[in-house]
Amino acid sequence: MANPWAGEVRLVLDGQAHELRLTLGALAELEADLAGETVLDLIERFEAGRFSTRDVLALIVAGLRGGGWRGVAADLVSSEIEGGLLGCTKVAAQLLARAFTTQGT
Repeated sequence: MANPWAGEVRLVLDGQAHELRLTLGALAELEADLAGETVLDLIERFEAGRFSTRDVLALIVAGLRGGGWRGVAADLVSSEIEGGLLGCTKVAAQLLARAFTTQGT
């Protein structure tokens, strides 16, 4: 079960539960994948509701990697993700919120 106080969010991927979190290393990998943008740019897009599916995928992959998963984005192409795109978007937003607050939101 995900611990929101530790910044964790739960996602079910191909029937298996994963605990996602944005560790410092995961955030660094995420920022490297943002093609010259910063995590702050990503946060601003989420706050304004201007995020893309690419943004959602990047956050999901970063969260999975921060939780110990060793895959890459391409590994998710044919994966079944519980909740679909809406569920992924919610998880991505929760990851950002929990990584940058001191409370379990």
